[in-house]
Amino acid sequence: MPRGAAALGPLSLEPGHCTVRLQIKDWQIEEGEQLCVTGGAPQLGNWQLQECLPLQPVGRGTFEVEVHVPFGCLPLTYKYCIFRGDDTFELEIGENRLQSVGCGEFLDLIQLGDFCHQAGFCLVQLLPVNDTRVLGDWRDSYPYSSLCVFALHPIYLSLEAIGDAKAFEGEIEAARKELDLPAVDYEATLAAKMRIARKIFDNLADGLQDDEAFQQFCLQQETWLKPYALFCHFQAFFGTSDHTQWGVYSSYDPRATDKFFQPGTESYLEILFTYFLQYHLHVQLLQASCRLGQLGVALKGDLPIGVDKRSVDTWLYPSLFHMRTGTGSPPDYFNQDGQNWGFPTYNWEAMAEDGYAWWRRRLAQMALYFQAYRVDHILGFFRIWEIPEAFQSGLLGHFRPCIPLRRADLEARGLWDLDRFCDPYVTPALLAARLGDSVAAEVADRFFEPGHGERLRFRPAYASERALLELELPEGLTAETAAAWPAVRAALLRARRDVLLLRDDERPDEVFYPRFELAKSDSFAALTDPGWAAELAREHDDYFYRRQEELWRRQGHRTLPALLSSTDMLMCGEDLGFTPACVRPTMHELGVLALRIQRMPAEDAEFGDPARYPYLSVCSPSSHDTTTTRAWYEADAARRRRYFAHVLGGKGAAPDACTPEIMRAIAQQHADAPSALAVFPIQDIIALESWPETRPALEETINDPNVPRHYWRYRVHLTVSELTQPRLLATIQRLVLSSGRCNPDRLPRLCIDDA
Repeated sequence: MPRGAAALGPLSLEPGHCTVRLQIKDWQIEEGEQLCVTGGAPQLGNWQLQECLPLQPVGRGTFEVEVHVPFGCLPLTYKYCIFRGDDTFELEIGENRLQSVGCGEFLDLIQLGDFCHQAGFCLVQLLPVNDTRVLGDWRDSYPYSSLCVFALHPIYLSLEAIGDAKAFEGEIEAARKELDLPAVDYEATLAAKMRIARKIFDNLADGLQDDEAFQQFCLQQETWLKPYALFCHFQAFFGTSDHTQWGVYSSYDPRATDKFFQPGTESYLEILFTYFLQYHLHVQLLQASCRLGQLGVALKGDLPIGVDKRSVDTWLYPSLFHMRTGTGSPPDYFNQDGQNWGFPTYNWEAMAEDGYAWWRRRLAQMALYFQAYRVDHILGFFRIWEIPEAFQSGLLGHFRPCIPLRRADLEARGLWDLDRFCDPYVTPALLAARLGDSVAAEVADRFFEPGHGERLRFRPAYASERALLELELPEGLTAETAAAWPAVRAALLRARRDVLLLRDDERPDEVFYPRFELAKSDSFAALTDPGWAAELAREHDDYFYRRQEELWRRQGHRTLPALLSSTDMLMCGEDLGFTPACVRPTMHELGVLALRIQRMPAEDAEFGDPARYPYLSVCSPSSHDTTTTRAWYEADAARRRRYFAHVLGGKGAAPDACTPEIMRAIAQQHADAPSALAVFPIQDIIALESWPETRPALEETINDPNVPRHYWRYRVHLTVSELTQPRLLATIQRLVLSSGRCNPDRLPRLCIDDA
């Protein structure tokens, strides 16, 4: 491999451009050969070999060329190649000369944008990119739990693009090789980037006061940047992001914290480092966004529904959140027990007082980089599933806002025994059926109060679901019960969840909520009064499916316009799950694109029909919360046969594997759909062709919603350079051209004839 170098020259006269000098040594060129360079800039042919740039000899074995490139193309990705007299090219082997460390980085989007431009795609969709460093370990890989909704995550920083990184090339390269793994090592990647970035910062810190662009960024972003940097300092000092543990600093007071920003103090240097990181993250994401815009490729962000309770936002604006509750969802396609994401619920009344200013600032920040965005769990802007502090299961939540059940109304319908409906239904017989007689007897004696007859009542220490979840193997149990401990705890949790009505925390004797799917509980099955059963079932169905619709419609018409009017970004809503009837009509009225996933049809059918999707929708074969299309297709033989015959129109036996031909048929259905946008996860794009190396389909899953502490570490096993090959480009071009989603004149060069 020859030795190459890229150096920035002085600024050119053309605004927004600079001079880059490319020089290579020790490369022997045979007679009739021409050394050239191609790369991710128009001046280098945008990776089209026929338009590559020749280098000129400047000494023995040394070649160089100078080229003017836009700032939006920096840092420049490039490779050298040899052009021969027979009109053939030999491209340099290996990765492009700019690579990321450990995971994808913002500047990698430039090369991905080049790929999309050649293929005919017009949009790149990302998962959330905000800082999530709440706990300080791999659990922070979960991208939907924001430490700060304005700050960007340092893990996406490109070290090589920071001013004085050249002095640390060896350390960067060592980290790159060490972290080049099949899956992302979140902790090691973040640690390496923070370590090297700090060294670069230490070399540059003295000159930052004279850096006009840096100072301007800090001034423009001061409203959120200053408290965020201070929060990061306190988080490190106190060893926790739980700001309720910070003593006098548990509440944010600018007057009491000004001393931490005084130059010369240790805190000031730490705060300045946070500023430094956010400045370069901002510059790099902005460069990528601008470059994609030049190529006609939009960037679509993701707006998480919640923030972490231990976040900058709850520290600054505690009145905007209900801190003693959790946000989640009732049982749905993703999880039969519901989900509890742990976020505080929003105080919409307080937010409305200043015209939803916090949301408007949040959207304006996103609009610096994105042209469209996905609203995570848009149902939360109509109503949220709220889970009281004592509970963990999403099964035991209720809606906010809602019209609850009141004591007087229940009693008027003959439902007077509220303790029977609200207390967990546990009997010795039920425990014995689940655990056996001897274990059940010991469990009843240990965890329940004596003297309540056939109905068992939990002892106070075990009365909350959270207490049972945190309960370790108690001492003093018999060997038989200790050996059965996992089953014992599961039985206790099941018993605690076996209620028909939930009491309101603030008005426990007056306000109630029906438990979701109460008719499936043992408590319901044990009701001896058929009138009670009928009335409770009616109240349940009315609460969940009828009485709230107008309330939620009005709520959606209050909250969503605040987002829509904040920017000119295109809004797309993730409206999957337990969806109220008012949601999709309201989204349509407001012009918000809905989401359609074929395996999760909105209509009463097993599979969705892309040909029937509405125009105001985004259609996709899969998402980050599902298995990939390939894994889903291959998982269930009976379902595969039905899907192959009835959806794909296949004849004969359904192939066991999701072959490229199967994936192309699925992709074509979605490309042909009336939906405004057809979005394909990168795994589905890869599955359009065969590759020398493939991954087991299940290893390509990004998230498993059934695992509360899932490690988000999926890493694409192919580089963008490997994706950018004529066969795949031709497949995609045929797809978008045949669907009418791309004008042939927009494509820089058709690859169909080269495939």
